[in-house]
Amino acid sequence: MRATVITVSDSSFAGRRPDLSGPRVRKVLEAAGFTVDQRLVPDNVEAIASTLRESSQAAQLVVTTGGTGLAERDVTPEATLSVCTRLVPGLAERMRSEGAKMTPLAALSRGVCGILDRTLVINLPGSPSGAQESLETVLPLLPHALELLAGHTDHASPAR
Repeated sequence: MRATVITVSDSSFAGRRPDLSGPRVRKVLEAAGFTVDQRLVPDNVEAIASTLRESSQAAQLVVTTGGTGLAERDVTPEATLSVCTRLVPGLAERMRSEGAKMTPLAALSRGVCGILDRTLVINLPGSPSGAQESLETVLPLLPHALELLAGHTDHASPAR
């Protein structure tokens, strides 16, 4: 399966700071069997939304890292909401819930998860450890979610 990792960061986009989160997320996805493309965009709703739409044409999973906090330039959730037709709130809830076990700051993440056409979009925090830990929290759910989005709905009920 194909995935795209989009790092949202003004400073990385401008070359002032290396992108540490994107490569870390990419490694996790590649270890899980995904073929991964990487993109880098500034903290700008239009740039993020355009990249999400473009990436959804080639990938079953699009993961963003960065821009989910409270700062004025943190607009990744707004861009995601502008292009997704349905939300998957349980994934975002799970990431925040599990993240709170490691840091109380997880509650400040505004990341959302949604569906763009037949692509799952997941917003991760911008910190390398937060991005990796959040992704690993939902990673076991992704194969089933992506199968459903691909239209493969004839299956037995998942084991409880």
